[in-house]
Amino acid sequence: MWTKGSLNINGTDCKFWVKHFEEGSEVYGINEGRISKLEIRVNGKTTCNYDRGWDIEPQDATTKKAYAELLKRFN
Repeated sequence: MWTKGSLNINGTDCKFWVKHFEEGSEVYGINEGRISKLEIRVNGKTTCNYDRGWDIEPQDATTKKAYAELLKRFN
């Protein structure tokens, strides 16, 4: 299932797209979890991208907070 939306992290709008499943995946999921694809954009710039493996890992504080929230919610 695809879910898209936005999070407000310390006044910054973070848009996200998540592909998640009912069960985790040891091969494709983040931390063997339910998320197989994830993109986070901060101010229009892609700051996190996971597509069955890391393309862009979260680096800045805002993206890391958004990532942590999405893991809690979907993984």
